[in-house]
Amino acid sequence: MGKYSIKELEQLSGIKAHTIRIWEKRHRLIEPKRSTTNIRSYSDDDLKKIINVAVLNNNGVKISKIVQLSLAEINQQVVDLSESKNDIDIFIEQLIVAMVDMEEEVFEKLLGSLTLKFGFEKTMLEIVYPFMEKIGVLWLTDNITPAQEHFISHLIRQKIIVAIDALPIAPKTEKKAVLFLRETELHELGLLFYHYMVKKMGIRTYYLGQTVPHKSLVSACSEHQPDLIITALTAGPKPSEMQKYLDQLSSDFPNSRLLITGYALKKTDVNLPKNISIFPNVLILKEILSKN
Repeated sequence: MGKYSIKELEQLSGIKAHTIRIWEKRHRLIEPKRSTTNIRSYSDDDLKKIINVAVLNNNGVKISKIVQLSLAEINQQVVDLSESKNDIDIFIEQLIVAMVDMEEEVFEKLLGSLTLKFGFEKTMLEIVYPFMEKIGVLWLTDNITPAQEHFISHLIRQKIIVAIDALPIAPKTEKKAVLFLRETELHELGLLFYHYMVKKMGIRTYYLGQTVPHKSLVSACSEHQPDLIITALTAGPKPSEMQKYLDQLSSDFPNSRLLITGYALKKTDVNLPKNISIFPNVLILKEILSKN
């Protein structure tokens, strides 16, 4: 069971903490548990309810009307909305609920219908990628179990790999890119997104995957001489070691442009070497690549 703070509920649902408190007090919408020091905490069921209430409220249903509905009626109205509207936020919230419940059939069906409705690229860029950013809140606060993480990663990973394999391989005469994660990095879904986007743009890719030893990276780049090296830094290096690591990458691959993203970069100030650029998300990566 999850145990969320009111701030985490705000981040996941988009509803301000102040509003959630009002809904609690005035409408008894949810009843959080309280610690001995009177700090609120919320369950998975609270999270799912707030998300679905947020969907209805954001689509014009007054909270005074919502609180009169049963939980089943709230859920059904959200389903009806998703079938009648193309609101991206609704689909993101539905993915979060399916993940919390580990409803594989629901998740699979939703992803499939979104791909048919919007196409694979739009589904990934505008729905799945923001969804992954949102549930990053759960990873960072230990509110997602290893089973949930495996569940979500496996289903999305399958979709991306199938899409990557369907793309043509660019000839060796085209621009080349190496994609990798350093030795401590295990979460490769983001890198798979980048791989799909880079390959889709006609760049020849060499995907090394997760936990790549630095010597192996040097060897691969020596062989393929990439124009671009793309990676994400989530689990490290430590802030005190970040500058040294970036300087090493710059020094070891002086003829490549390094494009780097990740949570670890946000925790420290660094002086970027000339051949290193930071991109905050896949849309900015696409924009950078389209200009080169």
